[in-house]
Amino acid sequence: MINKISPPPKFLIDRYKKWKSNEYLQNEVKLRNLASYGQSPSTMVISCCDSRIHVTSIFGSDEGEFFIHRNIANLVPPYSPDGENHGTSAAIEYAIKELKVQHIIILGHKDCGGIKYGHSMHSSSINTNYEFINKWVSILLPAYKKIQKNVSTQEQINQFEQESIRASINNLFSFPFIKKAIDENNISIHGLIHDIGSGNLMFLNPVTENFENF
Repeated sequence: MINKISPPPKFLIDRYKKWKSNEYLQNEVKLRNLASYGQSPSTMVISCCDSRIHVTSIFGSDEGEFFIHRNIANLVPPYSPDGENHGTSAAIEYAIKELKVQHIIILGHKDCGGIKYGHSMHSSSINTNYEFINKWVSILLPAYKKIQKNVSTQEQINQFEQESIRASINNLFSFPFIKKAIDENNISIHGLIHDIGSGNLMFLNPVTENFENF
């Protein structure tokens, strides 16, 4: 089936050539060192697949700083070694056991299509016959159960965005090696929500247990 694929589009090739002749040359020594000595990121970021979320730009990070895993709606599934959804679980295990990251950030965002679809699916107003998405978004059911149902749809979605982060943090704690690392003060967990339009960033305050602006 290889003969059925296509070369990269011209605009990507042009961008690559521009990067190679400019940014790469300016950072060649650093990049060669990264290639030779491997990565040692301090932080794992679990973010959404949404093309509008640019983690490295938000935090002004360089190559080698962040170990980034992206999935629909930036979810963490419950610990289930004999179950499914091993892509995200494997990335978390690698970050903790091999890379020894000191921080895990769950980075949600406003206007998330995955969250909106999850709300529609769990409220029974829509149920598209997706082979994989429905099963993945079912991870959100515990979060959906916690939102108020006697408010507007938009307010429900706003609450759902926040509850999804809380649910993923709770799921992180279900991983024994995560709990051990936390108990030994080797790692810290952070919940953030980014507003794409305004650029604002909210964090889950562990004292108030509410999302607050920086």
